[in-house]
Amino acid sequence: MNDWNKQIVDEFRANAGKVGGPFENTPVLLLHTTGRKSGKTYINPLAYQKLDDKSVAVFGSKGGFPTHPDWYRNLLANPKVTVEVGTEQYDVVARDVKGDEREPIWTKQKKDFPGFAGYEKATTREIPVVVLERIG
Repeated sequence: MNDWNKQIVDEFRANAGKVGGPFENTPVLLLHTTGRKSGKTYINPLAYQKLDDKSVAVFGSKGGFPTHPDWYRNLLANPKVTVEVGTEQYDVVARDVKGDEREPIWTKQKKDFPGFAGYEKATTREIPVVVLERIG
């Protein structure tokens, strides 16, 4: 885990899921994935959008960089993962959503958090929208 992520993870865990800085007033979760090549566990703090009582969406914006984030490629390889939301930790299954299912989720995220619209403008790739559905 890089120092920036570690600092956010530590702050998240010390403050029942709340963080400041660039994530202030943004819902944040911790996504635990398994590296598709390394087999190591990785933890990434991500902005999320609550969809219903059993699912949330996360976004592979990577700040508008031209490539997808590693966590996204890890999810495609191993979609059963764990998340931490607030003080709760639970298992989810990830689903990459496209087209008509993706569009309203992505549009709401850009409206509620305009930085995501900037990420979209900064890249030519379609920013992935991944739905994480609670297992059990």
